[in-house]
Order: sequence, then C-alpha cells, then structure tokens
Amino acid sequence: MPALVHSANPDLQQFTDLSDRELLLVLATGDDCALDELINRKSGALLQLAWRVVGDREDARDIVQLTFLRAWEHRERYNADYSPNTWLYRIATNLGIDLLRSRSARYRQSEPVRTHFVRLADLQRSSVAELEDREVTRILHELSTELTDRQRAVFVLREVEGLASAEVAEILGCRASTVRNHLFAARKTLRRELGRRYPEYAAAINRSGDAEGGGQ
Repeated sequence: MPALVHSANPDLQQFTDLSDRELLLVLATGDDCALDELINRKSGALLQLAWRVVGDREDARDIVQLTFLRAWEHRERYNADYSPNTWLYRIATNLGIDLLRSRSARYRQSEPVRTHFVRLADLQRSSVAELEDREVTRILHELSTELTDRQRAVFVLREVEGLASAEVAEILGCRASTVRNHLFAARKTLRRELGRRYPEYAAAINRSGDAEGGGQ
C-alpha cells in the first residue's frame, strides 16, 4: 500500500489534467500514483471539513489520513455516477461522526458553531460584535454540546461547506428531508440555549433585529 503523504513523484504529471472522476477511475485499477495525485488535490479541503466536524486539528489530520486509506482500500467501490467529492466527504464525515461519538461531550470543540453562529441563528453581525471574541468562543463552546453528532455534521456540510441538502443527504446516507430536520433542530437548539443561558445577549440581539425590521 502506498504511503499516505504528499508526493513529488514526477509521474504525477500525467494525472494533473484528469478530472476528479477520471482520477478515481484510474485509482480503482490500483495505480498508487493516482492516489498520490488525489492526496495532493484533496488534502486541504478534507482537512478543513474534518476540523470543522471534530474541532481538533490533530484529530482532523488523522481523519484525513484514514479517509485516503479507506479510499485506497475500497477504490473499486467508487461509482462514477456519483460526485468524487460526495464519495470522499462521506468517508471523512462518517469517520468524524465516529470520533465524536467516542468522545465525552465536554471535549467537543465549538469552532464550526462559533465561526458561523451569525448565519446559523439569523443574527446581525453588529449585535454579536458587541461581545468580546473570547466570550463568544466560551459561550458557543458551551452551547455546541447540545447538538447531536448528526446535527453537527449536517450543520458543517450544509451551512459551512455550502452543500445542497440532497448532497448532504447522499454523504450521510439519509433523506434530504432528514437533513433539513437536523439543521432546523440545530438552529432551534442554539437559539433556545442562548436565550436560556445568556438572556442578556439574546435580548440585545432581538432588539437589534426589531430595530432593523422596523426600518424596512
């Protein structure tokens, strides 16, 4: 089995003009140079995805390594009818969910919630900006423990990665309606917990929203 590291192999040049789908079809034949090219292309995006799902950079690196290992081991299972990204994201996301389930909730990190909280809760940036960054991080770290592993994964794929509900459903092996339900539940949970635990911030956000709505 080839080493799962970036390669400077000059033979990779022949793969640079291939589409992702074509590259995976070559990979299915057992060409380890195709794996090298796949690692070069996809490591960055997969690392970002894994980090947002699990909230820890070292764990994310492990997940990326395992993703490529699984892709190599199951290379013949790739179906060219499906998007290469969907196939790889499904492997990485499932590995991330498995890792989250093995953790105690107190170790879960809040980065995807913190970074995209404004978008998630339909809040105004000006309101959240009143909080110190450190305080926002602390609060949302606490709130994020209320999300299930599936809700967190759906949130990252749908809101952070910007994938369509149908593609998220394909990645997670569920229906698009289930994706929408998870996303709705995540938003509702975070808004509820913000209001319950930190009513002063929720009130300020609501006042800001009311003021802007009245000006329309």
